[in-house]
Amino acid sequence: MRYAVISDVHANIDALLPVLDEIERHRADQIVCLGDVVGYNATPNECADILRERNIPAILGNHDAVACAIEEPWGFNPVALAAALWTREQLSPDNLEWVKNLPDALNFGDFVGVHGAPKNHNTYLFSWEDILPHLYFLEEQNTSICLMGHTHTPGIFSSDGVYSVDDDSRFELGRDKCFFINPGSVGQPRDGNPNAAFAILDTDDNTFEQVRVSYPVEKAAKRVLEAKLPEFLAERLALGR
Repeated sequence: MRYAVISDVHANIDALLPVLDEIERHRADQIVCLGDVVGYNATPNECADILRERNIPAILGNHDAVACAIEEPWGFNPVALAAALWTREQLSPDNLEWVKNLPDALNFGDFVGVHGAPKNHNTYLFSWEDILPHLYFLEEQNTSICLMGHTHTPGIFSSDGVYSVDDDSRFELGRDKCFFINPGSVGQPRDGNPNAAFAILDTDDNTFEQVRVSYPVEKAAKRVLEAKLPEFLAERLALGR
């Protein structure tokens, strides 16, 4: 089965639509979203509408949780706070209810998906040392692969090393090892590359393919400014930071 894995869309419809077009070209059987559908950018309803209309399974991210008011933005920096509270006012009743009911994890048998760390979507996993306390989760879920988002940075983490993922590269996963894998961000990449990121996980041949997609960054940035969200959110899109 070929899974297209997206994460951290962050209300960026201008990035989401080209990514979905590219996913069609890759002939994925299923799309999975690892959370943070909303937050930061200016089109939360448009992005939520698409995921709902296409029945794309999604996980609750930390920005999603704040946007639907099931959590308060404790620890958010001023820019993230302003965007989260703006989003809370913008979401339609239907999308608000949909976000509220997103699960904390999804198990697809061959892999499990979470947003941040297992059982804590606010925790960042940047290294194997960060991941070590969470290995028990794979045993609980009876799988050897955990897909995660939240850091907005692609990477493959395994007991025998941490692998950086080049653009449009394909990686063969060993069947005798466990992996924590981050596909990067659709709507706000932070690895120095402004192109939207997603991945293809093929559970038949056990491979992970990183894919980058260019999109009209200027258009997304203009929407941010027109919505009177913090200017920094528009500027960072072009920097991939």
